[in-house]
Formats: sequence, C-alpha cells, structure tokens
Amino acid sequence: MWQARHIESRLQALYPALKTRLLGMTTAGDRLLDSQLAKLGGKGLFVKELELSLESGEADIAVHSMKDVPMNLEGGFSIAAITQREDPRDAFVSNRYPDLQSLPAASVVGTSSLRRQSQLRAHFPELRVEPLRGNVPTRLRKLDEGHYAAIILAAAGLKRLGLAARITAILEPTSSLPAVGQGALGIECRTERKDLVAAMALLNDADTFWCVEAERAFSRALAGSCQVPLGGFAEITGSSARLRGFVASPDGTRIVYEDLTMPRSSSPQELGRTVAQRLVAKGASEILAGLAGSQA
Repeated sequence: MWQARHIESRLQALYPALKTRLLGMTTAGDRLLDSQLAKLGGKGLFVKELELSLESGEADIAVHSMKDVPMNLEGGFSIAAITQREDPRDAFVSNRYPDLQSLPAASVVGTSSLRRQSQLRAHFPELRVEPLRGNVPTRLRKLDEGHYAAIILAAAGLKRLGLAARITAILEPTSSLPAVGQGALGIECRTERKDLVAAMALLNDADTFWCVEAERAFSRALAGSCQVPLGGFAEITGSSARLRGFVASPDGTRIVYEDLTMPRSSSPQELGRTVAQRLVAKGASEILAGLAGSQA
C-alpha cells in the first residue's frame, strides 16, 4: 500500500486534475505465509490477482516491486515505467549483534529468500539459516520475540516504511548480491492502453529502467525464479554499465559468479545475456540441472 500511495502522489503532482482511487488487494503471496515462496509457485503469486483486475478493467495500473514480477509477463501486459531506484542492498537487522561477522556459531538467521540463504551459507556456514515469511512488521516482531538472532531484509522496504533506524548494518553487494529488480518500483498496465503507457512515461527513470532490464534479461536467460538461488545487480557509471550475477546451490556449497562491464550504449538485454552465458560456461547449467532434479 505504501508503494501504491507513493505512485498515486507522484501522479497527482504531475497531473493535478487527475482523480485516483486505490484498489487494495491481498494476493496469494500475501495470504500463503506458512511455506517458502519457492514451494508455492514463486513470483507470480504477488501479481496474478492484480493482472486480473487490469484485464477486467477494474484497475488501470498496478504497482509492483520489480523483484516480485515474473521474468516473462503474461501476453497483453507491459511495464510502462520503473521509477528511480531506492537502496537496492540487503539489510542486516539484529537487536544484539552489530553485523554478521559477530554472530556466534549456530545463531539463527531468518530470511525467506533462497538467494540470501545460499549466500549466507556460502559465507557463514557456521550459522543456522531458517525461513522467515510475513510483512516487514511481522518479521521484525518475530526478531523482537527472540525467534532469531538476526534477520535479513531489503533495505528499500525498511526505508520506505520509515523503519531505517532498525537497520543494524547494510550488506554490500560483495557479500550479499541483491535480487533482480530489488529496490525498484514498476508500473504495469495493459499494452493496448497507449494513453496510460504515455502518461506513465514521465515517472520512468531511464537509468533504473535500463539496469532492471539488464538484470531481468540475465535472470530470464537462466530461467530465474523464486526456485533458483540467483542474484543480479546492474549499475551505470558515466558511459559504462556493470552487471554482477551469480547462481548457487541452496546450501551454498556450489556458487558461480560473474562481473562484467560494457558500454552504456550496449543494449541491456545484451549485457544480461552475456553475463548469463558466462555463468553457464562456469557451470551454472549443472547447478540449475541439480535444482530441477531435486524439485521434480
């Protein structure tokens, strides 16, 4: 709802005569909190109901966290704009310890993400990593109740909700590579609604859109989903674009990593596909095949 209100206020500032109405919806991803997303069907759980409301005409636009949007949209839908990215990094939150390095062996760390779990297990095999679902206040409450020594959340969500003070430490991409699209908000509408596509264009941040497109092309080439421990993070500096990506086994024992910089004039799809191809050459296909076999 914060995301929807934020986009609503941005649109009202751009178009003062515009009348808006928020249509609050609870998606399957919000309701099914007893299992990991990977076991429930992944990213589509957060967008399907919203797309049905777009299809029926009940809603004109839907606002998503881009990290929750499937790599391949259903036919007839488009991402009309991606706004300027908030902090894309992960955040370490603990009431007793200043950072991951300070956690005693066997400490319980909570996260719902296979991506975070695999990196934690690779870098800190002495820790116990346990699932953690629910909205941000629920996750913080579980930490405060003592169920976890620490939890890992997206820094963007904490900052947007006015909870930045709860961040104990920021995890840099070198130790916890962000999820594809993390920290970015996307606006989805029906492709045929050219009027909406044009109206949303003023909210689009060109650099963020480029980076997220590169990340999504990378993930798409590797069939990335909630079932795959995968991270991808693109940055633009001057005339250069850099994309870092990894694929890992859930237990963190196998991990392949790639870091590539290309000219900004290249297409984001080219950068994403090239990083994916290099990971395949390093053994990503074998890791993905092992995941597919374990889920069959």
